[in-house]
Amino acid sequence: MTDQKKITRSFFETLHPVLNRLNMERTLSPGKLGVLRNLSEHGRATTSELAVAGQVSPQGISLAVRELERMQLVTRTPDNLDRRRVWIQLTDQGSQKLSEEVSVGFGWLDRAVTDRLTPEDCKALEAVIPVLRKLALEAKSD
Repeated sequence: MTDQKKITRSFFETLHPVLNRLNMERTLSPGKLGVLRNLSEHGRATTSELAVAGQVSPQGISLAVRELERMQLVTRTPDNLDRRRVWIQLTDQGSQKLSEEVSVGFGWLDRAVTDRLTPEDCKALEAVIPVLRKLALEAKSD
């Protein structure tokens, strides 16, 4: 195994439990949170647009949207000009739920950083954030 592959594997093996822990106390799946986050950041969208943004099948998004609609976190509204098009919009309750879900994960992370990391660890973590942002941009563009 090359050094680069070792780094990649080690990075994943280190990050994976952190991501799992962030999601542990959340009541919505990462996919449903992604739908809510997308609607919060970009406004209304069609299921096709949400599928592209979330890199999942239109069927998967339709199922997630139906469940979110049952929970009153999103609404469906037919387009005024093209009745075949349906807009998905975040409700006030959906916006509040998104904030709660994000806070749960960040609460744990804030406590872990404060309680477990030294000032030097925090500086090292801060230094790697630009590198992680590059990877995040790459993930969004795929």
